[in-house]
Amino acid sequence: MTTRLNGLFQITGWDETAYSENDDGSKQTNAKITQNYQGDIEGTSELQYLMSYTSNGSAVFVGIETIFCSIDGKSGGFVIQHNGKFEAGVASSNFSIVPDSGKDAFVGITGTGSFTSGENGQASYTIETNT
Repeated sequence: MTTRLNGLFQITGWDETAYSENDDGSKQTNAKITQNYQGDIEGTSELQYLMSYTSNGSAVFVGIETIFCSIDGKSGGFVIQHNGKFEAGVASSNFSIVPDSGKDAFVGITGTGSFTSGENGQASYTIETNT
């Protein structure tokens, strides 16, 4: 059965460290992030991004996010693999649920989704899942 999940997440922690910096302002960083989810997903997540910034401040990123949550009264967790970008102050990502990463009530979960950031560290998400 396919289910569409919608809601918001709020960044609650962001620790970003550059591991390579260039004279033109471009750089590569690692960001460790925590988030709270609300909406169809209620819970928290831990996330790490590897980011590559250009000299104009835009960036591309990849990441792994572990979500601990409840959905429709079922509790567990799963892992998401991100592929995103940051342009003109807006972050966005397309992602997929990592196969065989579901725990507890989410064993066997699959799906894909996306997010687009808003203001104040908040973003809206949509995930199409198969459980």
